Amino acid sequence: MTRMVMCKKYKKEMEGLSRPPYPGAKGQEVFESVSKQAWQEWLEHQTRLINEKHMNMMDPSSRTYLLEQMDKFFAGEEFDQAEGFVPTDKK
Repeated sequence: MTRMVMCKKYKKEMEGLSRPPYPGAKGQEVFESVSKQAWQEWLEHQTRLINEKHMNMMDPSSRTYLLEQMDKFFAGEEFDQAEGFVPTDKK
């Protein structure tokens, strides 16, 4: 049976992740309140940010920045975009 969560990004009940994406409290928070769809969208956006900004994921400040952006993304707040990114229409 599919696990459902109240997605904090979409404000509705949706299919949840099958396991926490991170260890610890932050991973548990995402597991309990972010849908599978919202998580996939975040992973795509995160990849664009890492590539556009040439981030080094060994740098703690880069990881902190991404966590801050992730929180904004899921909370519906304004978050940083990859400059020059033009989304394609999904058909």
